[in-house]
Amino acid sequence: MRTKTLKKNKINVITLGCSKNVYDSEVLMGQLKASGKEVVHEEEGNIVVINTCGFINNAKEESVNTILDYMQKKEDGEVDKVFVTGCLSERYKPDLQKEIPNVDQYFGTTELPQLLKALGADYKHELIGERLTTTPKNYAYLKIAEGCDRPCSFCAIPLMRGKHKSTPIENLVIEAEKLAANGVMELVLIAQDLTYYGLDIYKKRNLAELLEALVKVEGIEWIRLHYAFPTGFPMDVLEVMKREPKICNYLDIPLQHISDKILKSMRRGTTQEKTTKLLKQFRAAVPEMTIRTTLIVGYPGETEEDYQTLKAWVEAMRFERLGCFTYSHEENTHAFNLEDDVPEDVKLARANEIMEIQSQISWELNQAKIGETFKVVIDRKEGEYFVGRTEFDSPDVDNEVLIDASKTYLKTGEFATVKVTEAADFDLYAEVV
Repeated sequence: MRTKTLKKNKINVITLGCSKNVYDSEVLMGQLKASGKEVVHEEEGNIVVINTCGFINNAKEESVNTILDYMQKKEDGEVDKVFVTGCLSERYKPDLQKEIPNVDQYFGTTELPQLLKALGADYKHELIGERLTTTPKNYAYLKIAEGCDRPCSFCAIPLMRGKHKSTPIENLVIEAEKLAANGVMELVLIAQDLTYYGLDIYKKRNLAELLEALVKVEGIEWIRLHYAFPTGFPMDVLEVMKREPKICNYLDIPLQHISDKILKSMRRGTTQEKTTKLLKQFRAAVPEMTIRTTLIVGYPGETEEDYQTLKAWVEAMRFERLGCFTYSHEENTHAFNLEDDVPEDVKLARANEIMEIQSQISWELNQAKIGETFKVVIDRKEGEYFVGRTEFDSPDVDNEVLIDASKTYLKTGEFATVKVTEAADFDLYAEVV
C-alpha cells in the first residue's frame, strides 16, 4: 500500500544543465516564495519540479534518468507529484508524454506562468530580480538575455530557447542592486550570446553601456563576462574592461573550431585568420586578460588534417582556460543532415589529446604565478583547505586557489590577498599575505 509523505506541499526544485538553468530555477523559486509556498533546492519535498537540460546526449540522458528516478519515488509513495520543465521538456514534450506518461505535467522554457499555476501559485509580473539564489552567497548569475539568433549548425539552443531577447538595462540594474543587498559581490553575466546584447531593443550592441551601469551598483566588486560570440564582438567592451576595476579581466568566448572548412560547415561566420586577429586584439587591448574558450572535436567531416590544424592552433594560442567536447549529433539542427562520420573512439581520443595539451599549457602558465600576489574570493571550505578564486577564474569551471585552513581562518564569501607558493596543472596553492 502506498504511504503518503508527511512533508505536506514542500516543493523541491532540481536543476540540471547550465548556468542559464540555475538562473531559471532561482526565478521559479522566488516566484513560489512570493506566493507563500515552501520551496527548497535539491532537498526533500513531496512535490518535485525537475528543470531539465536538452543540449547534448549526456545532458539529455541525465535529465531522463532523473525523471525516471523520481517516477520511481512517486510509485513508492516518497513523493506525491512530479513536474518537468526546461529545455528537454521544450524540445521533446510529445515524446516524453508518450514515453513517461505518469509525470504530472510537462512545461517548456517559456511556460513559467502555467507551471506556477499548476503548483498553486500566481505569476507576479512585478517581481524584478526576486530570486532565491542557489549559488554560494558571494556570487550570482545575471542573465542579460534569453534565446539566440545565431545559425550555428550543431546547436539546438534556438529550438529550445527561441529568438534572442535582451533584458532592459534598468531591469538588470534593479536585479543587481537586490543581489548586492543580499550580500552578492560577484555578478557572472550570462546569455547564449552576450555580444548580441541590445540589438533587439536598443538597435545597437549595447554590452558596454550595460557594464557602465552595473559598475555603479554599490556592493558589487567583480563583474564577469560569459559566452561571447566571435563575430561582431563590440570592441568598446574592452575599453570599459580596461578602465573599470570591477570588470574582471576575463572573457568566456566559445570558438568551437579553427579549420576554415569546419567553421564554414558550422556556420560560424568567421575564419581562422579573423579569429586569430580578434584574439590578438583582445590581448593588445587588455594584456592581462584571461581568455576561456570551448572547442568541439569530431564534427561531421572533420578529417585528421582539420584536427591537426586545431591542435597546432591550440598549442600556438596558449589559452589560459580551455574545455573540449566531443560532437553530439542533434535532431533538427542543420548539422543533423550531415553524416556523423567520426567514430566515437576517435572523437574521445582527440578531445583527450587537446585537454592533455591544455593541461601542460595551464601548468606552465601557473608556474609563472609562483611568488605572485592575488586578490581572491573564498567560495568554500573543503577538507583541509579554504578554496578561493582569482578574478581570472569563473566558478565551477576554472582554476582554484587552495589555502591551508590549519594556518589561517578565512570567511566564505570574503576577499583575501594571497601569495602563490606552489602550482599544479589547474590549481594554485597560496598563503594569506
